[in-house]
This record gives sequence, structure tokens and C-alpha cells, in this order.
Amino acid sequence: MTRGGKCVSSEPEDVLAREMVEIALRARQNAYAPYSGFHVGAAVLADNGKIYTGCNLENASYGAAICAERTAVAKAVSDGARKIKAMAVAGDSEGPTLPCGICRQVISEFCDEDMPLYLGNREGDYRRFTIAELMPHPFVLKQEHGQK
Repeated sequence: MTRGGKCVSSEPEDVLAREMVEIALRARQNAYAPYSGFHVGAAVLADNGKIYTGCNLENASYGAAICAERTAVAKAVSDGARKIKAMAVAGDSEGPTLPCGICRQVISEFCDEDMPLYLGNREGDYRRFTIAELMPHPFVLKQEHGQK
């Protein structure tokens, strides 16, 4: 396995990363992808200590499709979580499964810029990125009272 192009050690973060990628791979099995045939799973570690999963859900009206990443984030937020601490995504690809632009924007709303994303392939190999590496300039709506 790789992490940012380097060999993965047995550091506590790497144990978490492997576990989350495995959870994302299992979530991928629930994907509904009759049109693209591309199955994706995601796992989100939230500020409440829970891990939420998601899978992609396609629709005949393509714009109505929901990505695995946004499914997992929506489940976490609807359960009261407000901060994502780590995320894993795994799909049917040979290389790391990268979130789409919309997912990157949604993820950036709920995490710090150094939040780790463990992006895996169908074999469970993964690379570690931060959200800032994938979405260096997200749209941010500044509101009164310092809220994001």
C-alpha cells in the first residue's frame, strides 16, 4: 500500500486508514450503479466518534445521482455530526478513487484543510491526501458572527 507515494508503516493513523478503506470497500458492495457500472463506497469518521458509510446511487435522470462521499457526509450530518475527522473512498478503479468536484466542495464544508482522505482502489491499496490538496480553493460563504 502507498501513502502519498511512500510505504505505509504501522503507525496508528495507518491502522485507521486501512480500517476505513476496508469499510469503504464493504460499503461499495451496496452501490446502485446500473448505468455506469462503477461502484464506490465511502467511510466518514465524524467528530462524535462514529463512522458513517455511503455508496453511490445512480438514477436514470443522471443529475439525480448521489455520490458515495455525499451520502456518507449526509448521514453523519443528519445524525448531528458537524465535523469530519477523516474520510476513505474506494471504488472499482485501478488507482485511487478521487472524489468529484461537487463532493470535494461538500467535504470541505465540514472539515479542516488538513483532514486526511484515504483514497483507495478495488484492491484496498490507498494513497493519503488532504482536502486542501484536492480542493485548495473551495467556495466559502462568509456569514456574520464568524460562521463558515
